[in-house]
Amino acid sequence: MTPPPTPGTPPRGRSAWGALVPVVALAAGLLFATSSQTSQGSDLRAGDVTELSTLIAQRNEVIADQEAQLLDLQRRAEALTDQAASRDGAVAAAQASADGGALSAGLVALRGRGVEITLDDAPRRPDGSLPTGARPDDVVIHQSDVQAVVNAVWAAGADGVAIMGQRLVASSAVRCVGNVLLLHGRTWSPPFVVTAIGDPATIRTQLYASPQVQLFLQAVDDYGLGFAFREQADLTLPAYDGPLAMRYATAADG
Repeated sequence: MTPPPTPGTPPRGRSAWGALVPVVALAAGLLFATSSQTSQGSDLRAGDVTELSTLIAQRNEVIADQEAQLLDLQRRAEALTDQAASRDGAVAAAQASADGGALSAGLVALRGRGVEITLDDAPRRPDGSLPTGARPDDVVIHQSDVQAVVNAVWAAGADGVAIMGQRLVASSAVRCVGNVLLLHGRTWSPPFVVTAIGDPATIRTQLYASPQVQLFLQAVDDYGLGFAFREQADLTLPAYDGPLAMRYATAADG
């Protein structure tokens, strides 16, 4: 006959793991409650992607606000300079000298005959496949493609150039991350539009004479990238309204 269990000891067959089951269940309940409170109905695994897209949108809004403030301050500074120039000959002379270089520096709007050049990623195929022999990088526009077009346009003697409506100046840098263009602190997605004021025939000739542009045009033929060249009889380029401070520039000799 089996003796009854001693009071205060667990029944025979019950292990220490069995005693921990209530503790584990309680901890799991606390974990689920904490996760629910943290996510508040959202997908925790998608947090990084959602956070990044939200951050980009917020930064673009901040940049737009700062650009508006900068434009307002520039207008005030110009008004004060005009007032000072009306009373001081030295200020008037300095202002006239600065105005003389404003056009070449891209600080005033420019209007005239020119071209519009559009570069775009290859269209997606219905089945998602790539052209024969192509890699994912082959079907998107890259920094080198945009830079090659811009360099050729400048080499053709264009009076002014803009990308996505942003006037290019000496300190402008064309940079891409993947197929996203970074210009003047803002991001742009394809298609990328390059506008330039100058002689259309000369610009076209220089484009097709550029070895770098020829490489891009070969990719257009091979992989279906988008490229369009349009002459414009009346084109307006906005003035550059970004910061002008140069931290590392020095004046050229002579």
